[in-house]
Amino acid sequence: MIQDTIKFLIVDDVAENLVALEALLRRDGLEVLKARSGAEALELLLVHEVALAFLDVQMPGMDGFELAELMRGMERTRHVPIIFVTAGALDPQRAFKGYEAGAVDFLFKPVDPHILRSKADVFFQLQRQKIELANNLRLNEMFIGILGHDLRTPLSSIVTGADLLARRLTDEANMRAVRRMVSSAARMRDMIDQMLDLTRARLGGGLGFVRSRRDVDLGELVGRVVEEVQSATPGRQLVATARGDCHTAADPTRLAQLFSNLVSNAVQHGAPEAPVTVTVEGQADELVATVHNAGAIRADVLPRIFDPFRGERSSLSSRGLGLGLYISQQIAQAHGGTIAVHSTAEAGTTFTVRLPKVALVTRPPGEAARRVLVVDDDDGIRESLCEAFLENGYTVRSAADGQEALRLLRDGSPHPDAVILDIVMPVLEGDRVYQAMQADPVLAQIPVIVSTSNPSRAPSGVIVLPKPVRLERLLELVADICGDAQSTPPA
Repeated sequence: MIQDTIKFLIVDDVAENLVALEALLRRDGLEVLKARSGAEALELLLVHEVALAFLDVQMPGMDGFELAELMRGMERTRHVPIIFVTAGALDPQRAFKGYEAGAVDFLFKPVDPHILRSKADVFFQLQRQKIELANNLRLNEMFIGILGHDLRTPLSSIVTGADLLARRLTDEANMRAVRRMVSSAARMRDMIDQMLDLTRARLGGGLGFVRSRRDVDLGELVGRVVEEVQSATPGRQLVATARGDCHTAADPTRLAQLFSNLVSNAVQHGAPEAPVTVTVEGQADELVATVHNAGAIRADVLPRIFDPFRGERSSLSSRGLGLGLYISQQIAQAHGGTIAVHSTAEAGTTFTVRLPKVALVTRPPGEAARRVLVVDDDDGIRESLCEAFLENGYTVRSAADGQEALRLLRDGSPHPDAVILDIVMPVLEGDRVYQAMQADPVLAQIPVIVSTSNPSRAPSGVIVLPKPVRLERLLELVADICGDAQSTPPA
């Protein structure tokens, strides 16, 4: 059953018209947002996701056409259906201008109530289907994540048993069988890790791809990755170079995973007779790393090279599920960076990774540490956030569900300076936690940050960070709330 309230927007400079349209359309499961100007409407659209917008054409200042053009120019609102409501006579030129501005329909005053409801219901039903599809997708991805997590235990038993057999066997035929078992188990482990990474990317906005941060020399890290790949492919020529200051604060394990994917792909798919070259350059405010090989990616594959589960299992995907490049992209984005590819038959294929230079600033000796409470049911995301805040000098407590969070808030310990709160959790969801905090005069003073891909689900009064969340942005926001300067990402 879908619980999400569907919101729609009515914009009209005449208060009586707003009241009349609201009366015609209001019903259970719908929430109307009203604005008397284009500027007020834009402010509402920055906060709320709407299924439909009714715009009056003739308004002082910014008219309906201008508002529609601004909505089409914003990523957040470009796909919101617009129905113009006008008191003017039917004018083909005005109608053409409205459709050109992105309208799906025109209604003329006085509006027929039956026509109004029937047209609006079409878009409300589409929004319900969209929400249901998103909920089903989330459930599927949660199932994949849980399945992947639970498969690790029996797989570990298989690997341990195979290792034990390998120690006891002397017959070569049996040894070959055991080695095949170990190799297959390693492939299964890689696929399970990819499933968990996919779930983390979809549900956690990429936060799980930064498990810890410490000072990293990217040149040295990439050099080690190249050495490892070279040892596994002794017949191939790999060249790694680094220039400038290549230090940044990052998760070295995840970055090694990113570049291992790229270098391995370059070796696997590049021309065997040509070298694979890897360069890292430290610039003023960013690090730029490139991985180049001879050979081109097919033109029809290139636009979706970073998509998960691409149809071609042979096209630059890591072994197993075809998630290697997608996960690499998520790792780069979780570090506030980007990854891009350029490929032609003449120039070959080059993947370029850009990462910001980030310096973690330690708290001065003797200064009291700020406190945060991290509430998230995803183990990977919760642990990643805790590690990030700990490394930036915070005192951190964490909870895996809303009930545990309320217990920590009420156990007599010093209250946190900020709460990082997930919305969808077992036992007690995040919005209920926030309601309970607001009912307590002391807890109501604690700032609450919610990260969600559906800002309309966030309760009023919280600070909303749309997913995917950049860890640097979250740290910066908490530092601002606490009056600190815990991290200093580039401007």
